[in-house]
Amino acid sequence: MTERILITGAAGGLATLMRPRLARPGRVLRLLDITEPAAPEPDEEVVTASVTDRAAVAEAMRDVSAVIHLGGHSLEGPWENMLDVNMNGTYVVLEAARTAGVRRLVLASSNHAVGFRPREEEVPDYAFPRPDTFYGVSKVTMEALGSLYHDSFGMDIIAVRIGSCFERPKDVRMLAHWLSPDDGARLFETCMSTPSPGFRVVWGVSDNTRRWIALDEARSLGFEPLDDSEVFAAELLAKEGEPDLSRPPHNQVGGSWRIAAADPDGATPRIDRTS
Repeated sequence: MTERILITGAAGGLATLMRPRLARPGRVLRLLDITEPAAPEPDEEVVTASVTDRAAVAEAMRDVSAVIHLGGHSLEGPWENMLDVNMNGTYVVLEAARTAGVRRLVLASSNHAVGFRPREEEVPDYAFPRPDTFYGVSKVTMEALGSLYHDSFGMDIIAVRIGSCFERPKDVRMLAHWLSPDDGARLFETCMSTPSPGFRVVWGVSDNTRRWIALDEARSLGFEPLDDSEVFAAELLAKEGEPDLSRPPHNQVGGSWRIAAADPDGATPRIDRTS
């Protein structure tokens, strides 16, 4: 029997990394985005639509066994954008899944949901929300909606607080919270297959030597990361030097992200888009 996985935000960077790693015989990846994903494979179905389009998302849920919700703005921006796409879009996806009888969803949350949390030996999985941006607020809302839909309708929903997922860490800060693409795919597979997880919040990071983010909850689901950012450390440290862990961007979970006074046109300045 064919397994069909709906991936929202399928043209984005994270989904582009995950698509080949989540491909399996007997599995179809249904790819939803406002932009057509690059080079769709024969076992991929493309749906060109926004996560805010209720009719399109409802149709995309047909014959789906699980959803990986990556859709939404991935950088800080005006409140209106976060409210419409990130927050309302998550509601639309959850409600469409509920209506269609889809019981398993994985939600891409972020370290920015707890961005103002100070550095400590190991930041726990269920660290209380301390968002650093409107983007972070949208991820807190995502987690809250996931909790609501589990408690109200019994859906199995896992929110993954992703540190940073790229082919390689971009700077010294990312050595601590990098999630390798291979580990990312392993974590998503675990989230989709573990029996009856209920609602969970887990960190999405590799087992990095410099990690100060907990892996307890992800491991309790059966996830075992195999990669370590330390293989990139010498190159990055040669460029940037050893970091001062008591100062930004290394002294809090979200790095240097934060909101500032809005410009007259409504745009929100960003201090750092890389952490």
